[in-house]
Amino acid sequence: MVTFTYTVIALITTRVLEIHAHTESCRAARFINGGRALLTGSPDCSILATDVETGSTIARIDNAHEAAVNKLINLTESTVASGDDEGCIKVWDIRERSCCNSFEAHEDYISDITFASDAMKLLATSGDGTLSVCNLRRNKVQAQSEFSEDELLSVVLMKNGRKVVCGSQTGILLLYSWGCFKDCSDRFVDLSSNSIDAILKLDEDRIITGSENGMINLVGILPNRIIQPIAEHSEYPVECLAFSHDRKFLGSIAHDQMLKLWDLDNILQGSTSTARSETGVIDNEVDSDDDDEMDVDNNHSKSSKGNKRKNANNGHAVGDSNNFFADL
Repeated sequence: MVTFTYTVIALITTRVLEIHAHTESCRAARFINGGRALLTGSPDCSILATDVETGSTIARIDNAHEAAVNKLINLTESTVASGDDEGCIKVWDIRERSCCNSFEAHEDYISDITFASDAMKLLATSGDGTLSVCNLRRNKVQAQSEFSEDELLSVVLMKNGRKVVCGSQTGILLLYSWGCFKDCSDRFVDLSSNSIDAILKLDEDRIITGSENGMINLVGILPNRIIQPIAEHSEYPVECLAFSHDRKFLGSIAHDQMLKLWDLDNILQGSTSTARSETGVIDNEVDSDDDDEMDVDNNHSKSSKGNKRKNANNGHAVGDSNNFFADL
């Protein structure tokens, strides 16, 4: 039996603002504009920007996607990306106040997205069991992996951008080498039989994983090993992990509708690895478009697995989104 100790921070919080942002649930939320605005996405297919001081609506698009908006991430200070339940990814340019890229990347819901800034590429995982690479410069899906045995639920860049790590529904971590996305180069099968719903990059050699059984683990990548269990959020699946602004605390949320903060300084005391930036650096020698160009197979059958699939709404027509960021 594995035993461990951890510190959870108890906070007395006061609600200062309540925003009725959408007609359905909020599936994704991100701060933009230096934290002055909150961007949210919903199964009602809308994306909303809200002023965090006043709670007033800055801008709204009611038909951002044809299906439920499932994922939002920040790319740069002026761009964000969104993913929906039917596998579409869009990039929104705040300066141009428009949707500047759209990728029909997958056949099932977008479970996670990460950004390779030096290569200007989005990497996305999906319920259809594939990893895709979207080229922002060429505005096309440049590469797509073969189907894995189950749904891919999370993705991070590691080893200064040379490795891509994906979490799967069966608890296996799949490792891909940059430029060789057709098939994974390694698998780590010793973590758990529970799905890996969330991955957070600690540094270039370590990740923090959140699993379906509520466990949060510190995992080493190449060599692949479980370094230590960090905490047990609850018996419910861990949906999301995030650092505090100073990276001293780890936040976790799960199906128990609670946010918990864990003292990383106490948990990781004695660690010698130096934390690095969230986004990896892509080596120029493997970053050419010719090196990682792959044909995208558009004829594959749709994944039959659906345990992690979100409940998508009926499709809506895409409206004019050019003025979405007009007031930001």
